[in-house]
Amino acid sequence: MDDLSSARLWLMRAAFVALALVNAFFHLLPLETQPVGLFAPELSPPLAAIDPAEARLRDLLNHGRVRMWVAPDLLICFAFAWSLRRPDYVPALLLAVVFLVTDLLLQRPPGLWAVLALLACENLKMRGRTLRDSTFGAEWVTVTLLLAGILLANRIVLSVMLVPPPTLGLSLLELGMTILAYPVVVLVTQTLMGVRKAAPGDLDAAGPRA
Repeated sequence: MDDLSSARLWLMRAAFVALALVNAFFHLLPLETQPVGLFAPELSPPLAAIDPAEARLRDLLNHGRVRMWVAPDLLICFAFAWSLRRPDYVPALLLAVVFLVTDLLLQRPPGLWAVLALLACENLKMRGRTLRDSTFGAEWVTVTLLLAGILLANRIVLSVMLVPPPTLGLSLLELGMTILAYPVVVLVTQTLMGVRKAAPGDLDAAGPRA
C-alpha cells in the first residue's frame, strides 16, 4: 500500500509539472501571424522586454485590431484546485520552481508573480480542512478573492518598483476569464485526473489523514 501510494504521489507531481509545461507551450505559441515590415519600428518594441502581453496589446491597438479575448491563467487554476484537494501532490518547493520557471519563460518580472501565487496556494492549503466540508460556491468565492488579491498586489509592487504594469483592462479581462475557467478546471481535475478532496481516513505516503 505504501509503495502504491508513494508511486502515485510522484506520478501526480510529475503530472502537475507536465501541465505547467503544456500551459507555457501554448502561451509561447506565435498566435499573431500578421506580416510585419522588415524595417518597421514596432518590430522590437522596448516594452516587449518587460511585458510581452502588454506589447502585443498595444501593437493591436495601434493597428486597429483589438483582441476582445484573453486566455485564462490555467496554471494557477490547477495549482489552486490541487492545493485544496491534495496538497501533498503540489508541495511548496514544486510550486515555487514551476511558477518561477513560468515567469522566466513568459518574460515576466522573475519571482514576483511566483511568490504571490505560492503564498495564495499555501493559504488555500491552510484552509483545506474548512473548505473541504463547504460547498463549491464558498471555494469559488475564496479563489476569486485570492486571485483579485494577488493581481492587486502584483500591480502595487510593479508600480513601487517603477515597472510599467500591464494595462488594467487587460489584467481585469484575464482575471475574469481565469475566474470563469476555475469550475471547468475543477471538473477536469476531479473527473479526468481523479484529484478529489481527501476524506477523513484517506491514506497517502505519509499515512492516514485527519
